[in-house]
Formats: sequence, structure tokens, C-alpha cells
Amino acid sequence: MIRRKNIIFAELLAITLMKFRTEIDIKPWQEPLEYSDRILCLGSCFATNIAQRLSERKFSVTSSPTGILFNPASIALAMRLMVNGYRPKPEELVEVDQRFVDFRFHSSIGGATPTEATESITKALALGSEALASADITIITLGTAWVYRLSATNEVVANCHKQPASLFRRELLSVEECVAHLEEIVALSPKRILFTLSPVRHIGEGLEDNSLSKAILRVAIAEICRRYPTRTIYFPSFEILIDDLRDYRFYAEDMVHPSSQAVEYIMEQFCEVALSKSAQQTMAKVKAIMQAINHRPTNPHSEGYRAHCLRQLEAMAQIPQVDFTIERERIEEILKNFYTFAR
Repeated sequence: MIRRKNIIFAELLAITLMKFRTEIDIKPWQEPLEYSDRILCLGSCFATNIAQRLSERKFSVTSSPTGILFNPASIALAMRLMVNGYRPKPEELVEVDQRFVDFRFHSSIGGATPTEATESITKALALGSEALASADITIITLGTAWVYRLSATNEVVANCHKQPASLFRRELLSVEECVAHLEEIVALSPKRILFTLSPVRHIGEGLEDNSLSKAILRVAIAEICRRYPTRTIYFPSFEILIDDLRDYRFYAEDMVHPSSQAVEYIMEQFCEVALSKSAQQTMAKVKAIMQAINHRPTNPHSEGYRAHCLRQLEAMAQIPQVDFTIERERIEEILKNFYTFAR
């Protein structure tokens, strides 16, 4: 009887010690990020997710000034135009649904008239130029190696803007071509570059072509990191979702994009290896303040809520390296209304 109990205990212990996930060992950065660092995010929609999460943690982040860009050729071109101070010409625009846009940029960058569109693109490039010049680190997220070339000019477009397929030629960039574009990205970046591979599945390309595309990009990133080991870093966003989480419950309803929970998990992994210990401690304080500010009070006119608001102002003052301008103005407005109500 005792022997059987020991066997059962041993089996339960073995099950307890088993790992049901393939955890990825990510080495901490030798030069971790601080709250004083300025960050520029460029690339696919996953780059926007990263920027949003960093912004929520009150880091200084500029997110995709010229809109979402999926392939390395379009990202390199956008950066080149930023650096050169390029100003688009009205004849380079195309009208789509009574809106003027440019094939080299996302449809969110445009306007109702050629003049408005030109100004919008110029402003976006100027914002990108300023962010690029001041960035302590540029985060580049690559989505696909598949590109569309405008048949009339042979130029790679960033967005087809729902124009007829007959205007374009679909093409898969080679590893060598991707490396060449990444070389330009490194040359245009003043300091460090973090490369990530988007875990978003491009099912419009077909799953086989999507896998081939991701493989090409991953090889190209590995080569560029080998050439520039002191200036480039790779963070395994793709591998975390595909190998660590590896379950459809970590995808959104479209089964293509990662769920909010998955993105948050990836960001937790990122913060653990990319931030200094002091930055991680500051981030915990920032999180506590933001949660306290966003908490809806039972009675917004009570003395208890007034004291709560004053505590948050005091907490913000304790971490001057973080920009709480918006939150501070919000609380000061609440307090002003409180005193008005009290009178």
C-alpha cells in the first residue's frame, strides 16, 4: 500500500514538473532602455501594437509617421524620403473614393484635395525625419517579403489603395534584396535598430507563401544582425507567438492577428529583457498611477476622491523623468471642477 502511494506521488510530481510550453530563453540587452530614451516604431501593424503598449507605459514613442508599411523596400523608401526632406508632387497622387493618396504610403496619409494630400504627406515625412534624427532606438517590424510593383514605373508600392490588380505585378523579394533594403535602413538610422518579425499571418498570400515570406525575412534579419552586431538587435516576437504560445486562443477572432492578451504577453517578455532594472521599477509606478487615474470614482465630488487625485499628483512628481503632462492637466481640471462644485 505504501509502495503504491509512493508511485502515485512520484507520478504526480513528474506531471507537476512537466512543461507544457516551449519557453524561449531571451538574453537581457547589454544596453537596456531607459525612460529617457526616444523610440521610433516603423513597419507593420504589429509595430503599431508595440508603440501603443510602450506609449501606455509613458515611454517617448513616435509610431509609424507615414502609416503602416509591411515590406522592407517600402520601409527603407519611407526612411529615405524622411531624411531627404522630400515633398510629394500633385501628379504623383492617385484619387480613390474622392480622396487623394500616394502609392508609397498608407491610405491614412492623404487628403480630400491634391493640396491637402501633399501637405499631409509632407507633414508626416517631417514628423518622421525629426523622430528618426532624435531616436535612441528605431524599432523595425517586418511583415512580408511579398511586394506589389506598379507596372507603369516598376516601383514597389506600400499600398495598392484598392486599385485594379492589372496595374500591379506581384513579386517575392529575395533574401539578397531584403538584406540590401535592411542595409539602407541601418545606414539611415542614427543609433541602434531593433528588428522584429511580425507574428501576423498574411493568409491573403496563402499559408505556404506566408511561411516562405517569413522565412526569407528571418534569414535577412539574421544576416544584417551578423553584419552589424553592435548596432542591431533581434527580438523574437514571431517565435514567442508561434512556438511559446502556440494556440489559437492567443489569436484574435480573425485567426490572423495576435489577441490583445498575446500582444501583452509579448510586451512583458520585451520589457523584461529590454528595460533596465530602474526602468522596470519606474514602469511599475507608472502602471499604478495610470490604473489609479483611470479608476472611475463612486462619488467624484467626495473628499475621498479629492484626496485620491492629490495623491496621484504627488506620485507623478516623484518620477520627473516621465511625461505626465496630459494626465496632470486632466487631474487639475477635475480638482478645479471639484472646487467649483463645492462652492
